Amino acid sequence: MKNTAAEGRGLSQLRSWLINPVLNKEFTLRMRTPRSMWTLFFYLLALGFIMFSAIYLTQSLGGNSRSFNPENSKVLFYFLAFAQLGLIAFMAPGLTAGVISGEREKQTLNLLLTTQQSSSTIILSKLVSSLSFMIVIVLSTIPIYSMVFLYGGISPKQLVLVFLFYVYIMFVLGSFGIMFSTLLKRTMISVIATYGVGLFIFVGTAILFYVVMGVMQQMSYNSTNFSYGWIGHILAWNPIAALYSILEPSLTTEIYQMGYSSSGQKKPAIQLWQEFMLIYAVLAALALWLSIRKLRPRLKK
Repeated sequence: MKNTAAEGRGLSQLRSWLINPVLNKEFTLRMRTPRSMWTLFFYLLALGFIMFSAIYLTQSLGGNSRSFNPENSKVLFYFLAFAQLGLIAFMAPGLTAGVISGEREKQTLNLLLTTQQSSSTIILSKLVSSLSFMIVIVLSTIPIYSMVFLYGGISPKQLVLVFLFYVYIMFVLGSFGIMFSTLLKRTMISVIATYGVGLFIFVGTAILFYVVMGVMQQMSYNSTNFSYGWIGHILAWNPIAALYSILEPSLTTEIYQMGYSSSGQKKPAIQLWQEFMLIYAVLAALALWLSIRKLRPRLKK
């Protein structure tokens, strides 16, 4: 009996350490509402419609409705992966950009700050609770991916890396959303700022890469073996390129070896998606640190 009571106290302490009151409240509010159920339903409905439409179009263009070319499953998987990445980029900022400013607008932030919860606990709990629902949505799409996976052409490693990349990009966008929600103090302004940063990350970095590449190609027009592979580090800031480098590892070599002759090419020391994760790990950590520092008001000296 004593051992059972000790184990019960240990589990209770572990649960209180992992799930603090802030996180428990957020989980209850986000996971047990009809809105969450309908959001999950329509998300899966939209993604399933996209997948079945792509399969139908692939079979129609193939000219044989009784068979399915296994090579087409690779294209379908890529299409589904990028479609879900776009949905995550659209939903993740909206889930996190108002968590702190919303508390301030409802005049409940001051009450939250008077509790025994530290600033880091409040910020991290808000981030985890906001992204947990998105993680549930992403994991619920595994059966949809498995329908394409059964046709072959996709390795289990790629499937696992893609889903881990989804979780990582949610964490990055969520960190930026938390930061703007803490600094700007207005939900509408913080949402606009978060989507603006996301637009630059997804579109602006790609435009910058192609502009710089065009300039470097003009400069190397009359030169031989003029290397400008350094501009691949610009593309390493782009999530779409990072995801594509997971699906096609040869992209890293092509990007980092631009301008070299075939004899001068060397194997890159790091993959494009690995550099992407290193860059945004630092930026996300800085965003969370700034959110923690600016959460509580400071007295002017």
